[in-house]
Amino acid sequence: MTSAATTPAPANLDLGLIGNGTIAALLDGRARMVWCCVPSFDGDPTFCALLSPKQAGGDYAIELEDFESAEQHYLRNTAVLRTILRDRNGGAVEITDFAPRWRHHERFYRPVMLMRRVRPLAGLPRIRVRLRPLANYGASQPETTWGSNHIRYLVPGFTLRLTTDVPVRLVRHELPFVLDRELHLLLGPDETLTEPIAPYVRQSEEKTTTYWRDWVRYLSVPLEWQDAVIRSAITLKLCQYEETGAIVAAMTTSIPEAPHTVRNWDYRYCWLRDATFVVRALSRLGATRSMEDYLRYVANVASADGGLQPLYGIGFEHELAEEEVPSLAGYRGMGPVRRGNLAWLQKQHDVYGSVVLAATQLFFDCRLDRVGDAATFDRIEPLGERAYALHDQPDAGLWEFRGRAEVHTYSSVMCWAACDRLAKIAGHLGLDDRAGYWRERADHVHARIIDHAYNEELGHFVEAHDGNRLDASLLLLGDLGFVKPEDPRFVRTVEAIGRNLKHGDALFRYVAPDDFGSPETSFTICTFWYIDALALIGRVEEARALFERILRRRNPLGLLSEDLEFGEGEAWGNFPQTYSHVGLIIAAMRLSRPWRDAV
Repeated sequence: MTSAATTPAPANLDLGLIGNGTIAALLDGRARMVWCCVPSFDGDPTFCALLSPKQAGGDYAIELEDFESAEQHYLRNTAVLRTILRDRNGGAVEITDFAPRWRHHERFYRPVMLMRRVRPLAGLPRIRVRLRPLANYGASQPETTWGSNHIRYLVPGFTLRLTTDVPVRLVRHELPFVLDRELHLLLGPDETLTEPIAPYVRQSEEKTTTYWRDWVRYLSVPLEWQDAVIRSAITLKLCQYEETGAIVAAMTTSIPEAPHTVRNWDYRYCWLRDATFVVRALSRLGATRSMEDYLRYVANVASADGGLQPLYGIGFEHELAEEEVPSLAGYRGMGPVRRGNLAWLQKQHDVYGSVVLAATQLFFDCRLDRVGDAATFDRIEPLGERAYALHDQPDAGLWEFRGRAEVHTYSSVMCWAACDRLAKIAGHLGLDDRAGYWRERADHVHARIIDHAYNEELGHFVEAHDGNRLDASLLLLGDLGFVKPEDPRFVRTVEAIGRNLKHGDALFRYVAPDDFGSPETSFTICTFWYIDALALIGRVEEARALFERILRRRNPLGLLSEDLEFGEGEAWGNFPQTYSHVGLIIAAMRLSRPWRDAV
């Protein structure tokens, strides 16, 4: 085969995501699988080519001889990815990738399984199947056995089995062959397939497509930017580990926030803050099941007195020891690669408000099967007690500073939000004594924040009590209801952030140096927060124009990472970032013209 086929393109984040709530994989523009952890989001990255393993492998590709070009798209309103590869001789092949998911016996069928369907479109294309899993974070090749129609890969803690109608020798030895008929590859548990593979894969694709289109059909999407919102919603859904309800911040670890920076962290865990943003966004779209599953997850990780860490493992793990992985060189060789995240040890007091906000809809949404009641209220009150006790105490803040602790304004405001929402819930339930109790506490916290987080001399809110710096989380004060959008103090804060944190079309989260120096790239959700805040204070046309420009920064499949480079807009940071897609959804819903304009 020619070098064009065997030499992969330089790593970038023009990737597609497929998954089913149990497993997820990232594929590049040629349908080469470059990231997939087995058997779950936080497992061993069996396919780890994205992070440059120091030995060959870590990918799963259908390579086309004499490759010339590729095109790629999702099937409309699904998580099914279709790639077309064309060669220089007029040949073409179509690769369809998906993880099976559908409703079965009143449950969801979502196995540790990835399916590929490959068919010729034109000419006599020659392809090669390269399936090269690695084990122990790229350190070793798994033991392999095979039979007449399958190959088994003994990865740690799980045996993967490829069942296929491609001749096994061609896969084992990576031999090129003419693709003259449709072929099928099923990579999943070590179980014998008891029916013909071709109709099984085709039927699985049909069922999976139907599932996603049914799910999308019931979303309450805005009139404008529907494709972008739907793609973001599907992406968020794929980031929830359905076995426990946990929602990961991103599918990857150690994609640096900027070129050659040590800001590269493992995001394959559930940050309570990030997850709350996700469930609030999906709930606004009408997808409430994610909220219910997530709240069950929180119930399993919270201590008896309501104590919470900032993050947990997707299987309820409390300890997430951080270590460097020497067997992976890193994204474009930019290590170190990390496993685990020390932020689990930090104090981040906003988590209490985050969880109460996520739970609030339980008490007001009549669509839910089980609406929150007085017993549910009793279970979340300890979170409010923690929030009240910690509202004026130093913490690491939502940006997780490792070298300093302050009384961060955002953390204090989220502690206020916990008390405020508990007062509203109690009032709704007719618990007048508890409503008065929590209203008094909310008012006390609110007054203290105004006294210490609003800088009279500067004329705007500041990042920390009695400080003078800005950070982008202050843009949320209006949406959270801490101040009215028309409050001059909030308006001046938005304007100050526009002057000091905005650079071109994007925003820094803050500009003051931290433990690792000064930030170099924009934090994508902060740009969406700014767009949302502009709309809140009446600068709607400016917000719409900026939103349109940021939408053009998404990758070719409509996905977003954590950070964007200010100049060329290149994507950096872990991928796909749930935060970023939440920001897109919320801003779109704020800015869209109403449906009455169209009907």
